[in-house]
Amino acid sequence: MKKFIVEFIGTFFLVLTIGLTVIPGSAGVIAPLAIGSVLMVMVYAGGHISGAHYNPAVTLAVLMRGKCSIADAPVYMIAQIAGAAAAACIAQFLVGSGTASDTLDVTKSLIAEFLFTFALAYVVLNVATAKGTSGNSFYGLAIGFIVMVGAFSVGGISGGAFNPAVAIGAPLMGLMNWSNIWIHLVADFAGGVVAALVFNMLNPDDK
Repeated sequence: MKKFIVEFIGTFFLVLTIGLTVIPGSAGVIAPLAIGSVLMVMVYAGGHISGAHYNPAVTLAVLMRGKCSIADAPVYMIAQIAGAAAAACIAQFLVGSGTASDTLDVTKSLIAEFLFTFALAYVVLNVATAKGTSGNSFYGLAIGFIVMVGAFSVGGISGGAFNPAVAIGAPLMGLMNWSNIWIHLVADFAGGVVAALVFNMLNPDDK
């Protein structure tokens, strides 16, 4: 139960930070810095308990890598989605509802979401599950920074979710149209799957 509570808390504060910075239209670098930073600190806070996935696509990648049980994976995902939904409600209460962007370019958004979800899951697998980096002190910083980089790089193209739980929370906050959610679900889960396949290919002896 502790692991699932940690996953709920971490995803909650990730999505809450997205809502509280993006809905009011925080200028310039504020939103990406805040989002990357809250993910970093929540990874450090919960990594020793749950692995600090806070992302169903990451959970899928860690499952395929062999570091998450089949029994735990769906409960992790439920906890993450519940945390995102709860955060969306709190964000709306605190700062109101956002304004969804116009229709996304499907091809560009699929590519952007896939690439940076792949990058996120690839980083997580290498800094938080690999033998060669076991016991390192930089795992949270690396994970938070790759999300920040993705938000800066393609946030204006796809919305920069890189996370199916975030993709569910975003339309609840009015930041995305429900009709576009499939783009993020397909691309984000695909990015996690390919990251796991690449990691396992590159690290055949790291079981």
